[in-house]
Amino acid sequence: MQKKEYSVEIGGKTLTAIFSDLAEQAHGSVILKYGETIVLATACMSHDKQEGLGFFNLTVDYMEKFYATGKILGSKFMHREGKPSEDAVLASRVIDRTLRPLFDQSIRHAVQVIVTVLSLDVDDPTVLAVNAASLALAVSDIPWNGPIGAVRIGKYDDDTLKISPAQALRTGDTKYKFDLTICGKDGNINMIEASAHEVSEDDLEEAFKKASEEITKLENFQKKIVAEIGISKKVIETEKISDESEKLFKENILPKMEDAIFSGPGKKEIDGLHNVWNKMVAEKFSDRDDFTLEDNLFDETENKMIHQKAIKDNKRADGRAMDELRDLYVQAGGLSSILHGSGIFYRGGTHVLSVLTLGGPEEKLLIDGMESRVEKRFMHHYNFPPYSSGEVGRVGNTGRREIGHGALAEKALAMVLPSVEEFPYTMRIVSESMASNGSTSQASICASTLALMDGGVPIKAPVAGIAMGLMLSEAKSASGGYEYKILTDIQGPEDHHGDMDFKVAGTRNGVTAIQLDVKVEGVPIKILGEAMLQSKKARVAILDRIEKEIPKPRAEISPNAPKILIMRIKPDQIGMVIGGGGKTIKEIKEKSGAEITIEDDGTVYLTGKGETAELAKKTIEEMTHEFKVGEILKGEVVRLADFGVFVRLNHFTDGMVHISEMAPFRVERVSDIIREGTIVPVKVIKVDPEQGKIGLSIKEADSGFFKKP
Repeated sequence: MQKKEYSVEIGGKTLTAIFSDLAEQAHGSVILKYGETIVLATACMSHDKQEGLGFFNLTVDYMEKFYATGKILGSKFMHREGKPSEDAVLASRVIDRTLRPLFDQSIRHAVQVIVTVLSLDVDDPTVLAVNAASLALAVSDIPWNGPIGAVRIGKYDDDTLKISPAQALRTGDTKYKFDLTICGKDGNINMIEASAHEVSEDDLEEAFKKASEEITKLENFQKKIVAEIGISKKVIETEKISDESEKLFKENILPKMEDAIFSGPGKKEIDGLHNVWNKMVAEKFSDRDDFTLEDNLFDETENKMIHQKAIKDNKRADGRAMDELRDLYVQAGGLSSILHGSGIFYRGGTHVLSVLTLGGPEEKLLIDGMESRVEKRFMHHYNFPPYSSGEVGRVGNTGRREIGHGALAEKALAMVLPSVEEFPYTMRIVSESMASNGSTSQASICASTLALMDGGVPIKAPVAGIAMGLMLSEAKSASGGYEYKILTDIQGPEDHHGDMDFKVAGTRNGVTAIQLDVKVEGVPIKILGEAMLQSKKARVAILDRIEKEIPKPRAEISPNAPKILIMRIKPDQIGMVIGGGGKTIKEIKEKSGAEITIEDDGTVYLTGKGETAELAKKTIEEMTHEFKVGEILKGEVVRLADFGVFVRLNHFTDGMVHISEMAPFRVERVSDIIREGTIVPVKVIKVDPEQGKIGLSIKEADSGFFKKP
């Protein structure tokens, strides 16, 4: 095997790039190692151009391999890796969103990047995968304007910024302040994923700057490798549109474009003009099947016009000011009494319905993943049906975009949820995108906040999200900088043609989640800082509207939601309650109708409707009750004997009253003063835990209970 290694220090540990002939057929490949976490990245480009394709075809796959953990994972009936886990999908999206802006979007050759996790230890494989993908492309002959760097940074167990935190810090019980994955190049940022516990914008901007320093080290490391290897990139000729098509466009379409673009909310006018152009081209060039270049001409002209008008004239497609929100509508509940909680949120033409369902602890989601085995008590799922964008399409499959948007909202909301001790329910929210015209993911956060509050979930504070956009000039101004405009609450055309989609969610006190996507190679940190401050103004306005509708979570949960009671038993009593093979707890469940979950520390959760939870709790209390000397209670006489009587204290325990402890006078025969079925007061006078015997006294409990004959 031919092999060459390069190393650099990142976050106090050594990052090693290994180049060999292991995957020699790939156009570019590298094994990247950080600690004992190791990934293989490969990059390939199709030999032939894909005819008739109107977009750049990039595919990124992040492959989890169970062997990387040194364990045989999966179910009893399946040990082969199946469809990608949610973690794998989210990792693929992070890599894709980082790499894609650095490609020439006019390329019509298919490009595929595959990152395979070979070994997994405490270090983050996703960040390693982004850097490996960058290196694989950089050392290939595939045209790409990299390299980029990626780091994970945050404040975890103290107030110090840490680079490349170990798994225990980023996923353990530590309540970190914030956790960021940041990618970029040349001092700019082009991808962010963040979760935070109501952190200030200034703290996050500080982290961006520190991350950028480490990213620069990673860039220089990769550039050094590329220079030493000596890479020659393929030159792909770009097809040029014909003069005849350009003339047709300038004469018939261009004069109408500005009015169509700036016709107000929605995209009906510009979409209609686009359809006119498509028909015109098809009729003019009836001998051709491919009109991709003409389609791109329309798109690029619209793009330039939207940029120019925003930067030079402060003009937006729907006439709003740069920092102006669209009209809001909020509704908490009111949809159906069957639902446990619901919220409806409109922001202009973006409409979302979110529905909350509450369940018991037994309904937690168990995730047996490659990195960890966890139980989730909160889930947010996002759906984007075709009708929400006025289209016809396939229904039923959850795409990467839906998984990504659902995860983003879940991160934002998780930061304000009550602890399990405060609210032991399992919570699932489903957000349905009913109409889409810009950032349904952030509308989902707003609608979900309404659903949580309507459902009586005692969240710490309401959360709202907003998407910020950017129009950046192509060339530097006379002063040497780039002209730009930051847009609040981007809608359709601004989302499609804008240079950034910067989603910021949080409470009044601070940020809880961030996601950044860009179409340019990167955005300066200064602009991101300004965008965060501008987003806070919009976020507070949305929170004002939410709190006007529902000032605080409802005092009671829905009567249709299950009731949960919590009790505690001693850990050494767990086996008794469960019984051999689970027989005892199964009987309690069947008789009471409640679900029972017992934690290792002896915490017992009883879930049911009506009085079922109370019935199960009473049964377990009786089973585990430890009687103490001096305790006074009542019981039923269940058996007479010559030496005394046996009294049933509960369904699981009997005690014995000796004949001498029955009355303050001499009793010749037990049957003279008592019979089976009599309810008598008793006092515990003796407990023998080893023999399981309890001695009782009636006369000490009530000396006047029996009258002397």
